[in-house]
Amino acid sequence: MITKIDMNSPEFMAEFEKTEVFTDKVCEQFGFAYTPLTEVKESIQQGLTRNKLIYGKRYCPCFMVIGATPEEQAKADNRLCPCTPALTVEIPEKGKCHCTIFCTPEHAQELAQTETMEEVAHTHTRGLSKEECEGLMKKEQLDGNELEALLEAREDGKVEFNLVDTREWMEWIGNRIVGTDFLIPTTSFHTALEQLSGKENTPVILYCYSGSRSAYCQRILKHMGFKMVLNLEYGIMAYDGETESGE
Repeated sequence: MITKIDMNSPEFMAEFEKTEVFTDKVCEQFGFAYTPLTEVKESIQQGLTRNKLIYGKRYCPCFMVIGATPEEQAKADNRLCPCTPALTVEIPEKGKCHCTIFCTPEHAQELAQTETMEEVAHTHTRGLSKEECEGLMKKEQLDGNELEALLEAREDGKVEFNLVDTREWMEWIGNRIVGTDFLIPTTSFHTALEQLSGKENTPVILYCYSGSRSAYCQRILKHMGFKMVLNLEYGIMAYDGETESGE
């Protein structure tokens, strides 16, 4: 049977306020910071409130509550917020709990910077800063907006990388991303790779038509010792930036 909770009811709103006070105290007691992702924070607080109303305890909403009775639930070792795994393993090792509501102050700051960086990359409201470029270059997969923002930043001297097309020559002639540095076809990859000889310490961004061939080449380059290799997820077909054709 599905338990239906009205989030607009006075009962829920009153309990939600208590949950906010509870999570505030958890942050204060353990020196945690909230995730800067407001929607995530509110969603988890709503889930904690729901479980409090249903089970009488604030079980973590990211996990199924096992047991039909309070006694069975206690024996099942359900995650009661703030749960032991979060306090002893997740936050000390990863900087955040499983549901991300509680973070170390350092991790919360990193998340905030990442959120700002991705917003800039996707809206193009301004150019990326050098620090934001460094953050994007830590990713393994980029989308088209992120690559476009990085190419603009490279023109401004804020980041350095080689953009490599791993498609075939006839595809490259037909349409390629403006700013592509090298054509290294997948079918002759190891031979054409000589073009990157001595450039192993320079970051590489790979692309193909759909992202699959370049992902394969990404694994090869990493295995060969290239320090930083990124892939354009979904390839040139999902890139809305400037392209060109011809030899």
